[in-house]
This record gives sequence, structure tokens and C-alpha cells, in this order.
Amino acid sequence: MRNSFQKITRSFGLLNKICCSVEGIDVSAVQSHILYEIDVNDNPTMQQVADLLGIEIATFSRQIQTLIKMNLVIKLPSMKDKRVSVLALTEEGKKVATGIDKQVNEFLDDIFGEMTEFERETTRRTVHFLAEVMTKSPLCCGLKTDKSSC
Repeated sequence: MRNSFQKITRSFGLLNKICCSVEGIDVSAVQSHILYEIDVNDNPTMQQVADLLGIEIATFSRQIQTLIKMNLVIKLPSMKDKRVSVLALTEEGKKVATGIDKQVNEFLDDIFGEMTEFERETTRRTVHFLAEVMTKSPLCCGLKTDKSSC
């Protein structure tokens, strides 16, 4: 099983320094995940996104600063609590997030195109089930016993 997960990790480019490039903008796998979470969540706070991704807030803050310098993300004070910062994508950030989403979907379409309908449906159900079960494991996200960041 580990060998299969190693291959999947490599195939998705998760070990590459640069995982995606959209309109000449290169982003790492971590930055890609951050852009995705900001895009799919409504005005998430810094802490919410860091927790979703299981990243320590100091490390996360450095990534956000890089994304701000790249003009992909903006950080704004929360309307509810000015001490809290919320994150949003800039127009450029939206283009990059959409471009990455398109690339990932094309890759998945290519993979699923090699399968029969039965294999596609079985794989979809299995991957969904695996993702759900993984988040319930006490070992989620490494050897942690706290599942809050999974």
C-alpha cells in the first residue's frame, strides 16, 4: 500500500518545489492548497485556513506573506473582530486558483479516461471513503493524537 501512496504523491507533484504554473506564476503545493482553501471558504481567517491544512501558524504566516507579495492574496481585518485577519484572493489569485483547478481536473479526467465506467465509479467511491476515514484516524496528519488539524 505504501508504494501505491508514494506513486500517487509523486504523480500529483506534491514533492516538487513548484507544483503548478499558471500564466507564468509558479506556486508550490502548499501555496496551491492555501489558494484552494481561501477560494472555497467564505472569508476564512488565517487561523481557520492554517488549521484546515494542519500548518503551524508561524509557517502559514510566512506562506501568506509570500502569496501577498505575489499579488495572489489579500489580508483584511475582520469586520467582527479587528484583531483577526481574514483572507481573500485578488483577481490575479482567482485566475491562478481557477487555472490550478483546471489543470488538476484535466489530470484527473485523463486518469479516469483510462478506466471503464465501473472502475471510475468504484474509484470515486473508494477515494471519497478513504478521505473520510483518514480524517477520523487518530494518526491523521502524521503521528499526532490531536485530530483538530486534519
